[in-house]
Amino acid sequence: MSRIWVGTDCGKTHHHCLVLDSEGEVLLSRRVANDEPELLQLIADVLGPAGGTPVTWALDMTGGEPNLLIALLAVHGQELVYIPGVAVNRATDGYRGVGKTDVRDARVIADQARMRRDLLPVRLDDEAIVELRLLTDHRADLVAERTRATNRLRSLLNSMFPALERALDLGNTGPLRLLTGYQTPAAIRRTGARRLATWLRNRKVYSPDTLAAKAVEAAERQHTAVAGEKAIAKMVHTLAEEVMTLNEKIAETDQLIEGRFREHELAEVIISIPGIGPTLGAELLAAIGGSLDAFPTADRLAAFAGVAPAPRDSGKVSGNLHRPKRYHRRMQRVFYTSALVSIRYDPNSRKFYDRKRAEGKRHVQAVLALARRRINVLWALIRDGRCYQVTPPVTPAA
Repeated sequence: MSRIWVGTDCGKTHHHCLVLDSEGEVLLSRRVANDEPELLQLIADVLGPAGGTPVTWALDMTGGEPNLLIALLAVHGQELVYIPGVAVNRATDGYRGVGKTDVRDARVIADQARMRRDLLPVRLDDEAIVELRLLTDHRADLVAERTRATNRLRSLLNSMFPALERALDLGNTGPLRLLTGYQTPAAIRRTGARRLATWLRNRKVYSPDTLAAKAVEAAERQHTAVAGEKAIAKMVHTLAEEVMTLNEKIAETDQLIEGRFREHELAEVIISIPGIGPTLGAELLAAIGGSLDAFPTADRLAAFAGVAPAPRDSGKVSGNLHRPKRYHRRMQRVFYTSALVSIRYDPNSRKFYDRKRAEGKRHVQAVLALARRRINVLWALIRDGRCYQVTPPVTPAA
């Protein structure tokens, strides 16, 4: 049966669409604005001359700029497949010419969709998954901003008051609250341990006496003021308040994520597995699209998460396994982090980890092996719709 392939090189303000027939001849090539009227006109111009001929649309992006086009194609019931941008760039080397244009990229996308049968279809996520993806992405941005601000704060504090930087754990609220009021060794010495503890206690800081004692002890170790101390102290105050504000925003986002995550039908099954809480569970759901439809086997899910070794054989070399280069980074973090936590709380995970360590594997290797085993468990639990049990249920003999 003849078919038409539409390759779309997606852009921020405009897309370029190129249509190929089954022989690879160009039927249409057009640059359209990322606006509903023009996109609807493009769809009509492609479907009209097709006259009932099946049409496959191929994109090099699955979110962001082409969201409007994807939604319009879904309304019109069109088949849509995804080809990664890396695959497009590598395939371009096999075509004539050396220039890079939107027309050339669109043609490569359409031709690859015409020849390949292994491209994944693009499925529209439901509202809950879209919200979880937006919330988890927003949380990741906030955490990255907090990390940058904390690193700058540590660097400034170390340049002015290194003893205090060593004494404080800036991952807690108490030390940050201290830095909003006192930054220099002279100011801390003038205040004294008792008055400083009272100041911290009035601001509901945990264990104010211990924190005040650490700060005064650090101040007694430095009696010299560095150049630019006043300017550095002001920047430390600003960064400390910034980190505290980011902590509050992350806490609020965590509450939103947990509330939306627990409404999902798979939430109970996912959080029953030791080491996976609402935040990691939400990232898991956002990554797989809320179901295992795209992962018919546990091996496929493990490869997607990057915890399944990839062969790299050549000539007489065989059985050469390496970590994959292409995988979902957030998914790997979910399974690696949850496996690391489960070692402390799940006896089955601890037993498996100890066995791998006894076999001579390093810590990271043993945790990755545990993460791979846990993917099998998670996939089976979601398939069967049941929760994790430390002691597996006994299956009656046939």
